[in-house]
Amino acid sequence: MLFEVWAPQARDRVTLELNGTGQPLERDAERDGWWTGVAAAEDGDRYGFSLDGGPVLPDPRSRRQPDGPDGLSAVVDHSGYVWFNESPRLRLRAGVLYELHIGTFTPDGTLDAAAERLGELAGLGITHVELMPLCPFPGIRGWGYDGVAPWAVHEPYGGPTALKRFVDTAHGLGMGVVLDVVHNHLGPSGNHLPSFGPYFTDTHHTPWGSAVNLDAAGSDEVRAYLRDSALAWLQDYRIDGLRLDAVHALVDDRALTFLEELSEAVDELAREQGRQHFLIAESDLADPRTTTPRVSGGLGIHAQWNDDFHHALHTALTGESQGYYADFARAPLAALAKTLTHVFFHDGTYSSFRGRRHGRPVDRVRTPAHRFLGYAQTHDQIGNRALGDRLSATLSPGLLACAATLVLTGPSVPMLFMGEEWGAKTPWQYFTDHTDPELAEAVRRGRRREFAEHGWAEEDIPDPQEPATRDRSVLDRTERERAPHNRLLAWHRELIALRRTLPDLTDPDLAAVRVAFDEEARWLAFRRGVLRIAVNLGKEPLEIPLGTNGRDRVLAAWDPVDAPGLDGLLRLPAECAVVLTDG
Repeated sequence: MLFEVWAPQARDRVTLELNGTGQPLERDAERDGWWTGVAAAEDGDRYGFSLDGGPVLPDPRSRRQPDGPDGLSAVVDHSGYVWFNESPRLRLRAGVLYELHIGTFTPDGTLDAAAERLGELAGLGITHVELMPLCPFPGIRGWGYDGVAPWAVHEPYGGPTALKRFVDTAHGLGMGVVLDVVHNHLGPSGNHLPSFGPYFTDTHHTPWGSAVNLDAAGSDEVRAYLRDSALAWLQDYRIDGLRLDAVHALVDDRALTFLEELSEAVDELAREQGRQHFLIAESDLADPRTTTPRVSGGLGIHAQWNDDFHHALHTALTGESQGYYADFARAPLAALAKTLTHVFFHDGTYSSFRGRRHGRPVDRVRTPAHRFLGYAQTHDQIGNRALGDRLSATLSPGLLACAATLVLTGPSVPMLFMGEEWGAKTPWQYFTDHTDPELAEAVRRGRRREFAEHGWAEEDIPDPQEPATRDRSVLDRTERERAPHNRLLAWHRELIALRRTLPDLTDPDLAAVRVAFDEEARWLAFRRGVLRIAVNLGKEPLEIPLGTNGRDRVLAAWDPVDAPGLDGLLRLPAECAVVLTDG
């Protein structure tokens, strides 16, 4: 077996330590900084690299870390797994995504336990399961955004073979799998990359410290490291798409950016395999160039999360106005109408949160709606709240139904956060399991200090390190059978079925979406082809002047609703949503 490592930091020698035996590696004459050697090895054999007689470190490209980020790496023979199901040919345009955290989706918190529940999602109508990060991180519990070893699978989740079983099961049920990957930083604990080479640079700084080296000396190899790890998920595990965390934090001054390079590599792999690979970016830039094709001067990312839609919807539902919600809360229904038709609320407008203008307009004629994901809740928007409270903690079932309607019938590709479909009451809180006591205490104090500045008592903020914080965040599936959760679940299933069967709900034409609203009365209605969707967010019944052509029919309604009469008025109960057709 060939062992190789990029270790330009090594001065004189690199030693492969395999099953307790050392073997010197040779410099690669054709690749600067690379060391290679051949040794007999089998699946599961432990190994690492020693540089210049130093400690044995895990392989930067490790496929498995059985004992965590600081332990030895293990050989993985990917050819040993027998696949039973082919990847379904699913286009993102017709997708309904479901964000899922393996550690809290079930009490067991494993990939195998989650796979046993995938039938529920297939029955709901979900097309793609989006997994939060799976790379190894210290301890057992965590969100996954402080991971290291970007080729490996967190061992407490079940390791590499368990991920293959999960993907195989999803494919057998007709669903694709999306994986959240983090390229903008690595975790503060268990990160041994600086010992090997210039993976980070002080040329730029990020909220996590020194930036990943995408444009300084040695960045060719760092880019290849990140690119190849991304492709490995698509090749070795048959993952269908990748969600790229916080791409705005990828500081990159080169003419050809890393994101363009990655999107080109993913497109080429998709052509070779005849599959539907795609990339979804999380970006704070409100810049349509992120998803503009490369041939048109963009980065070529296939879609991106749209937080502006979330913020507008959140303020319309809750009335919250703190922090980045402030601009949206001034006229939340107007903000919601703008994000339904123009995608970004901040498209060159002033952002009081940032103290400057922000964003750039989307070309609605040339840009298809499926370049953007719309959602009412995500792990970020729940977990980064002080108590990790979901919308269901404060909103009525009727308002939750209105939120689902706007997400699942809107022009963007819809995404749900696990448990949202039944209005789960369990919180989803910030939890960690740092094995470094100083780091654990710093995280605990930092979390409490952050929210104390916003008026919270420190003792009210959950301790991220307490196992109970994770346990509180585990879904309670018994809720699914009880009112009002079962009614919400049925409503989500009904809306997803409409999206699957009515072509107008997956029409990519943003310019064709028409919206009307009344800020004071708290109603909003929009048209998509022959369909009209209306929500009443107010506490009183009201009349909405929709007009009529005499052919109106109610396709779905949260409460009993009649089609508009000859007067053209839709009489909508309080906190109610309806989908109509006039075709």
